[in-house]
Amino acid sequence: MSIDQNSHSKSFADIILPVPIGKYFTYRVPLSLENDIQPGCRVLVPFGKRRVITGLVVHLHGSPPKKYEAKSIIDLLDELPIAEPIQFRFFEWMADYYLCSIGEVMQAAIPSGLKLSSESQIQLHPEFNIDNHDKPISENEQIVLENLSVDKTLTYTEVSDLLGKKSIHPIIKSLIQREAIIIFEQVKEKYKPKKEKRIRLKSPFDSNTDELEDLMNSLDSKEKQQAVLLRYLQKVPVLHDSNANENGILKSEITKDEELSNSSLQTLIKNDVFEEYEVIISRFDLSDKEVDDEQKLSLEQQTAFDQILKEFEDKQTVLLHGVTGSGKTAIYSELMKLALSSDRQVLFMVPEIALTTQIVQRLKKIFGNKLGVYHSRFSDNERVEVWQGVKNKAYDIIVGVRSSIFLPFDNLGLIIVDEEHDSSYKQHDPAPRYQGRDMAHILGRFHNAKVLLGSATPSTESYHHAKLGKYGLVSLMNRFGESQMPDIELVDLRDAKKKKKMKGDFSLKLLEKIEETLATGDQVIIFQNRRGYAPYLQCETCGHIPKCEHCDISLTYHQYKKEMRCHYCGYNEPLPLECDACGSRKLKTVSYGTEKLEEDLQLFLPEARVGRMDLETTRRKNSYETIINDFDSGQINILVGTQMVTKGLDFDKVGLVGVLDADRMMYFPDLRSYERTFQLLLQVSGRTGRREKMGKVMIQTSIPEHQILHWVQSHDYEKFYFSEIKERHSFLYPPFSRLINITIKNPDKLNAIQTSEAIAFALKKKYGRKGILGPQEPPVSKIRNQYLMQLIVKIDRKTTNLGKIKSDIDQTIATTLQDKNFKRSRVVIDVDPY
Repeated sequence: MSIDQNSHSKSFADIILPVPIGKYFTYRVPLSLENDIQPGCRVLVPFGKRRVITGLVVHLHGSPPKKYEAKSIIDLLDELPIAEPIQFRFFEWMADYYLCSIGEVMQAAIPSGLKLSSESQIQLHPEFNIDNHDKPISENEQIVLENLSVDKTLTYTEVSDLLGKKSIHPIIKSLIQREAIIIFEQVKEKYKPKKEKRIRLKSPFDSNTDELEDLMNSLDSKEKQQAVLLRYLQKVPVLHDSNANENGILKSEITKDEELSNSSLQTLIKNDVFEEYEVIISRFDLSDKEVDDEQKLSLEQQTAFDQILKEFEDKQTVLLHGVTGSGKTAIYSELMKLALSSDRQVLFMVPEIALTTQIVQRLKKIFGNKLGVYHSRFSDNERVEVWQGVKNKAYDIIVGVRSSIFLPFDNLGLIIVDEEHDSSYKQHDPAPRYQGRDMAHILGRFHNAKVLLGSATPSTESYHHAKLGKYGLVSLMNRFGESQMPDIELVDLRDAKKKKKMKGDFSLKLLEKIEETLATGDQVIIFQNRRGYAPYLQCETCGHIPKCEHCDISLTYHQYKKEMRCHYCGYNEPLPLECDACGSRKLKTVSYGTEKLEEDLQLFLPEARVGRMDLETTRRKNSYETIINDFDSGQINILVGTQMVTKGLDFDKVGLVGVLDADRMMYFPDLRSYERTFQLLLQVSGRTGRREKMGKVMIQTSIPEHQILHWVQSHDYEKFYFSEIKERHSFLYPPFSRLINITIKNPDKLNAIQTSEAIAFALKKKYGRKGILGPQEPPVSKIRNQYLMQLIVKIDRKTTNLGKIKSDIDQTIATTLQDKNFKRSRVVIDVDPY
């Protein structure tokens, strides 16, 4: 009896593939897989002529595609789904809103350890006979063929290692032309569970005392083997408890002992005394933690907590505006307990990894192993284990950075976005270019979960929504306990330079205060939002500044590595001995970065223990944790850093914060420059005086009369907000409009300009000149050998046809790029770019 596959409900599957194409792909489901395949499972599918990639099953149905012949799924990779149906709805929403493909969302969402990789391999052609070949074979070809006859297959990497050559393509090409080899793709699972080797006694020695005694006697002449057995019996009391043998011991507990012989252990395994086996273990510490949830909220915290619950009664989102050091984390943990008591999951979002160390340590004391962590410094395997932990309900709470919104939650009850104002929540490249805080709202909507935003300096948009009543608003305006807000002093650099009261880049006033603070046993944080030794080098003779070969930007000098580096593309070159333009050896550093400040402080204050926290010092996985712990324990007493040190870190003994270059931040060409300056200065000020003693902040500036600095000085968020919102309203900027940034990239500058003008002309024809800004060159107009042009589309927030406008923009760009003159141009669309 034949089966009509087209009418069968599981004959075809709609699948998301991690490619930048905005649709699902339909594949035929083999009969052998129909009983096992489910939505949310990973499958292996052919794509293109030779590619094999991992896809996610979204729908199963009986309808074949109308415009192409469906290929068959190669294999099913999961017995149970790894993704939730609600995630697919979320992926679709994100792709639609951010004008990208659902494949790009999947590529960002799924840990790379869950995506299979294929690696080219070679094997002997079954009809090839070396004796019947006329053409002479080279020595390298002979080595490859001989190894293939023994090992059957070799990867490209193995061939390269075998021959000791980096470039093996000419050899491979020659062997293909001879029809000596066949190339194929070997697909490999990336994720590998962590395993540990253990040993235990085999039957009958594990439960029979007489047999064990006989064994001991038989080893009298074999002292080394007997020593191994005795050590095992010391560790595992099988004579008193036969069940103790079940788990055995780690093999390393025997082999690490220099007095015990590894070969003797292997002999005992070979003679069936011991058995060696492997067990899969977690990459995370799952040992039982002492849980301590005896934390009491102060009267003000309790009032804020009650107000949040009241606001949640009729609002999905609440903004908690709490000054630095007001104890927001304690309120967060009480809300988490409430969510867990209702059997709901919790997502606690933080902007950067730097924040996770302290927060995780605190929350672990309260929630133990119910809490998992998810961030980009984890290895592929670690991220897969957290993903699976969420799916398998091993974790009820996740502390994570922006990418944690993609985890497979199925019962999310509460999302907390800490430091919600932070720009790190925005993903810039690659697509989807999403805003993590905004996506928390959407995720909350899908799960019917409550969303709490927390900040001492809320984003203008969030505070505006709260003022309008769209969000609930709860304020916490006093620091916890006896702590007071720090005293903020502005140091006039114009006056200090005029009176020659400077030492390097430090005013004498700031240096004296640093010495005074260290003398009392307190610590110091120095904030400079620029890494490296100096922003650039300049020739004193001709004024030439070394630039990146690939970008329109000066190279930053890094003294530690003695190199010039581009912070946009990573290009680097050795420190020049003379000017490229005129040959002069008079090269000087201009301005300063964190590396130079660290060096100067060690020179000025030789007794101080200076540390640095920036991108250069935190590249390694646990480097954040090491620096934070060293500062917390007092091994470092001056910490120099970029905006990483402004994040919500909590240290008991910080008596002074010094800010060296506030002016440059204010005049950066950006819509949010004032807002970000205000936020950064107030946030870094909040790192001091968090206990009984009042802290001190000193801000070096050449414009002490600037209003922003005075609002920082008086901790006056309200005045800053009303000034900023007035300005935004005048120019119809967010939150009164939505912005879409369109960047045109092309290796030819003229072509980039022409493409941008063609897109701008088409859009202005549809929507008028008022809503389309540009085209114009961005501040950095060339990156990685691509010339850039920008357009900004401004859309009134009140518009009801946002979807139609976005669709028109997408279609206009696609139509323009079909013109043969513009085919080399690439267009990047960034919705809500700032």
